[in-house]
Amino acid sequence: MGDNGLLVQYFNANTPADQTLWTQAVKDAPVLKKMGATAVWFPPATKAARGKDDVGYATYDLYDLGEFNQKGSVATKYGTKEEYLAAIKAMKAAGIDVYADVAVRQKLGADKIEAVSANDFNGRPGPQMIGNKRTVGALSKFTFPGRKSKYSKFKWNWQHFEKIDWKQDEFRQRVIELAGMDPEKAAKEFSKYDYIIGSELDLYNQEVYDELMNWAAWYETMTGVDGFRFQEAEYVPGWFIKDFSLAAAHAEKSKVDIEAEQGVKAADGSDGAVDGSSTDNGSADEPKNIFVVGDFWHWNKDYLNGYIDSTEGKAAMFDVPLHFNFHDCSYDEGDYDLSRLLDGSLMMSNPTKAVTFVDNHESQPGGILESDVREWFKPLAYAIILLREQGYPCLFMGDYQGIAAVKVKSKKTILNKLLKLRKKYAYGVQHDYFDHPDVVGFTREGDAEHPDSGLAVIMSDGVGGTKRMYVGRQYAGCHFADVMGNAKYDIKIDDEGCGEFYVNRQGVAVWIKKGCKL
Repeated sequence: MGDNGLLVQYFNANTPADQTLWTQAVKDAPVLKKMGATAVWFPPATKAARGKDDVGYATYDLYDLGEFNQKGSVATKYGTKEEYLAAIKAMKAAGIDVYADVAVRQKLGADKIEAVSANDFNGRPGPQMIGNKRTVGALSKFTFPGRKSKYSKFKWNWQHFEKIDWKQDEFRQRVIELAGMDPEKAAKEFSKYDYIIGSELDLYNQEVYDELMNWAAWYETMTGVDGFRFQEAEYVPGWFIKDFSLAAAHAEKSKVDIEAEQGVKAADGSDGAVDGSSTDNGSADEPKNIFVVGDFWHWNKDYLNGYIDSTEGKAAMFDVPLHFNFHDCSYDEGDYDLSRLLDGSLMMSNPTKAVTFVDNHESQPGGILESDVREWFKPLAYAIILLREQGYPCLFMGDYQGIAAVKVKSKKTILNKLLKLRKKYAYGVQHDYFDHPDVVGFTREGDAEHPDSGLAVIMSDGVGGTKRMYVGRQYAGCHFADVMGNAKYDIKIDDEGCGEFYVNRQGVAVWIKKGCKL
């Protein structure tokens, strides 16, 4: 069976723009290993429109991992390419897989203006055309002068985009800079134009498709990452994610120095191979197992399961419905029906494809999809995702370390207990007791591979209470103790393998065999 898997999100929305994240990751690799991490999710490593000040989702150059002087800096917000590759190497040396965050749907920070004919649409969920076709000045030409065609000679233009977004006032200064004009003259000259915020790629365009598949293979060859997280997956067709993962899985495996290729592609469109910094992915006849997870913010599990089906099962999805249940419960202050806490979740409907989480950089306070889980409920929520058998849990380092800028408190002490419980005791057959609006629980019987494993979890969003739960006849006559510090006295397991477990007000208690240590 092996040990339980654990994904760690190694950034938050307020990660400092000091170019030190990759170097810190090298130092933290042993720490994450000790926590029980089996995989780490890194933020986007590609150069974005605001250079070293950009979080990374405003994609500019996919081939610039902090190597070229573009957008005002060589490094990205998180560091240089060399530091990024070193961070990946350190994680792998510690036995931790690395998942890369990729934003392939849009591009920003174009290098040149193009005069294009465009229709004007409003920004409603069901867009409506509100203007006739007209010529606009679009920032849609991407030439990457700082990279000078290294790794890829492909240049982007308006024909590669399906949509453009614009706001004149915010981007007038950008146009002035690109055109090299006097501000007053530019204001008059370009007063009739609209200005782009972002360009949405046309993934059905053959040139776009080919370039992104080539990039997938190049990225895998260059970095040796083990998986990808897709931002805004709802806007990326399932077939594209499937093809992308296959392109990465079949990436060139030889150790030819990619630096010597200078962006010259083979006849089949593939790039060269790694520069010696990535790990060996095996032979070309044995494709690498690439993990893919999509970020699709919808409360309805049917939408998410439908998307998984559209990828032919290649992608997992973040369990957004479960997150929303956590959010709602935490704000209802005891009025939530805990017996329905797991209802509608991927954890229950598609557990092998569910990446469960409590909060992340998007849901945290101040995040672009703010829907944070309140502090008091986080220990309960983390007990759900870390100690149950269903789902692949993702620990948010923002919760572990705290985020001072938005007053998120560190849950390090509590989370360390739950992480040790996951690593040592959360194994075996599971029994659910979600049968009361205020007090619910579940147990794990343990297995032979993990000595003394097995536990009982009970939680309450109200005044607390007790619940008789089965932990296994092998524990008959044994005493169990709560390791969370919620319950104050031990309980004895009866001859039937059951115990009368209890929990105090708005808390969680996790019971293991007395004498066992974390």
